[in-house]
Amino acid sequence: QVRLVESGGGSVQAGGSLKLSCVASGYIYRTFAMGWFRQSPGLEREMIAAIHFGGAIQYAPSVKGRFTISQGNADNSLDLQMNSLKPEDTAMYYCAGCDAGRCDTIPSVNYWGHGTQVTVSS
Repeated sequence: QVRLVESGGGSVQAGGSLKLSCVASGYIYRTFAMGWFRQSPGLEREMIAAIHFGGAIQYAPSVKGRFTISQGNADNSLDLQMNSLKPEDTAMYYCAGCDAGRCDTIPSVNYWGHGTQVTVSS
């Protein structure tokens, strides 16, 4: 079992920046991948950024060029730097862990963090 703990998030005005971090602990498979998903009220949870096994990085079109995903300083940790935030970025953000090497769809996710709220005001 893997535990994911997120930190960061909060409230910011449009155009501002926030940074999210996530640390995974427990039994980590060699092919473990991590990513960030978000969910706004009434909408489906969506992948916004992921680092797949092997290092390939994927972004959702809605955040590409504004968000940067990177491996954190600790082993099995993940950061998400969010710049030029927009009100439509307001959502609950979830760290995701995936055993099979890719972390880009909900079915690929084996573990979820509890989520951290990001609110962007206009």
